[in-house]
Amino acid sequence: MALITGASLIAFFFVCAAAVLFSALLGRARIPTVLASAGVLAALLMVLMSITVLVTGQPFNAALWTLDGFGSFTIRLDPLSSIFLLISGIVYFSASLYVGSFLKRHGDAAYPSLRYTSLYFALMASVVLILLAGDTPLFLISWECMSILCFLLINYDPIRQSDKSAGYIMLAMSEAGFLAVAVAFILVARFAADFSFSALRAAGATLSPQTMWSAFLLGFFGFGVKAGLVPVNFWLPRSYTAAPPVFIPVFAGITLNLGFYGILRLNADLMHTGYGAGLVALIVGSVTALVGILYATTEGDMKTMLAHSSIENAGIIVAAIGAFLVFRAFSEPVAAALALSAALYHIVNHSVYKTLLFEGAGHVEAATGTREMDQLGGLAHLLPGLSVVFLVGCLAISAVPPFNGFVSEWMTLQTMLRSAVLTSTSVRIVFALCGAALALTAALAVTCFVKTYAMNFLGFRRGAWELRPESKLVSKFPMAFLAIVCLLMGILPTYILPLLNEGVAPLAGASITTALVQPFFTATPENAQLPPAFLQDFHNLGAQAGRRFIPGRGLVVLLRGGAANPVVFAMSPSYSIIALAVLFVVAWFGLRRLTRHRTLTRRPVWAGGIPRLLPLLTYTGTGFSNPVRVVFQAIFRPNIVEDTRQTVAAHFRTAIHRKREETHVVDRLLLKPVGIAVEWVANFLARMHHGKLNAYVTYVLAFFLLVLFFYRGG
Repeated sequence: MALITGASLIAFFFVCAAAVLFSALLGRARIPTVLASAGVLAALLMVLMSITVLVTGQPFNAALWTLDGFGSFTIRLDPLSSIFLLISGIVYFSASLYVGSFLKRHGDAAYPSLRYTSLYFALMASVVLILLAGDTPLFLISWECMSILCFLLINYDPIRQSDKSAGYIMLAMSEAGFLAVAVAFILVARFAADFSFSALRAAGATLSPQTMWSAFLLGFFGFGVKAGLVPVNFWLPRSYTAAPPVFIPVFAGITLNLGFYGILRLNADLMHTGYGAGLVALIVGSVTALVGILYATTEGDMKTMLAHSSIENAGIIVAAIGAFLVFRAFSEPVAAALALSAALYHIVNHSVYKTLLFEGAGHVEAATGTREMDQLGGLAHLLPGLSVVFLVGCLAISAVPPFNGFVSEWMTLQTMLRSAVLTSTSVRIVFALCGAALALTAALAVTCFVKTYAMNFLGFRRGAWELRPESKLVSKFPMAFLAIVCLLMGILPTYILPLLNEGVAPLAGASITTALVQPFFTATPENAQLPPAFLQDFHNLGAQAGRRFIPGRGLVVLLRGGAANPVVFAMSPSYSIIALAVLFVVAWFGLRRLTRHRTLTRRPVWAGGIPRLLPLLTYTGTGFSNPVRVVFQAIFRPNIVEDTRQTVAAHFRTAIHRKREETHVVDRLLLKPVGIAVEWVANFLARMHHGKLNAYVTYVLAFFLLVLFFYRGG
């Protein structure tokens, strides 16, 4: 198996290099085809490498070269990095097909260039190197390459020539996060024999509390920049909005995950953090999720809304990671495994449905020329295929069964409830508050994506845009593929959890497969550990259904408790979709039977005396989300800069035009105070430069006196 993984890795880098070479040789017209074909092949090789490690459970190791002063550069593909590599391969498979189709139909002559192809495959190679890095130098070098390539791809927009400041803000934040991460690794490496992850893992178990907290905070918020965590996420909505449509699926579906990978690799694998660090991650994740969905619900631009939604999902993931760290610190391995499984499941889910939604948003913008939801509408009639797959993405991200978002968010909320096993009352209170915040987040997510789908695809066309003819020719296969993945991951969690367990068990100290996916189908030693009465009850409830033709351990996800509480929770999306289908068929036949003798008469709809309902009289996205603005006004704090009212005969109001400016809560509470402080320091220093020699001599004397005082005091 190691031979297969090594050969696949070599073939992957060969395909990336060959794609750039063929793009240069074949010319501009063939670049979309080359990019799509090579991207799909490279993505399949990524999936093959990851599946090989996850199925066999055997990590892949290889030494590259030795650099004086840094030691040997090594690559290692273990189960944890294999999960992230598998996600990246799935996203790149769809994104490459999407980019190729998009460039053929909507691409200008300046878009499909050799430069873009080179950046695209260089980023793909850097992502793989980050996940394969087995030592600190290779990891940091690959991370820096990834950040620079993301900056170049965000600012690569030869058609629209959009504002470049978003890319520079992202680059500045990425560099700040990189420096924090580098210092965190150095703090751990001070006590290690070399820079390899295995040496850092041994040193991380012996760190002092001060060193551990310093490394944790630096690494958590350093990687949190890429993950989009509050308060270091102000760059993310700007960059996602400015990114070109051909890059945003990769940007949102892959590079965001690298932040989660870094947090898990440093804080869960290389270091043994206490429950305090887990509480920090839990609180920050919950606040991030709530803030992200609030701004997503009230946003009118599709891409900006999806960017804020990515922040929300990042918060859910980090909250689950925080719960995992707390449970592990309290020696609750089963609960820790449940929390980490929920986090990894949601990482996979978010990558799939967010890539689907960003690809759909790119098609909508290319077809209509606008992303404003107040201007869109009626696309379900104009683009029915896009409407169906986009609806699947909206249902999945809203955690509506039977799609994948339901499974991971349900597991996350169950993780919050497992805080009952903890002995600390204060920690249980924190879990309760964070669980309430995540539940509110889930409810607002439904509101957000009901608005998104309804305003874009249902109702009347509200703007003056016209559908471009070539938009109907764009391939929907990349999005249809992701929609099918959303459905399969939603109804077959008992097949996904064993794969995730390969990365969960070494970190949590417990097998999530043994804990959650009970082996009802087959006679195994694990069955003998289950009480016979317990097995009989669940066989009667249908746990054995399908055992003659369904392979695997069963279709029920179940957490078994003690004698007093034998079943903590149970779920079966597989059976749920069957039940939903049966109910739908029964309801349809019942309705047909009850109405078979009735006749249908169509009459004009009365619309308050108006001959027909005009698009301007229908609900807009702004109107739909106004209740959220009103309820959470303390967070938004809008500034009304213009308020005009139109009336007839000075008595009858016909329209209110109100223009508001909102400052993001992170900008208001963090960036603005920091900016004021920096400006005050700068003004103070400017006043010191007045040209008086005696004052300068006094400054020097005061400085030396301070140095002498602190030196003597030490």
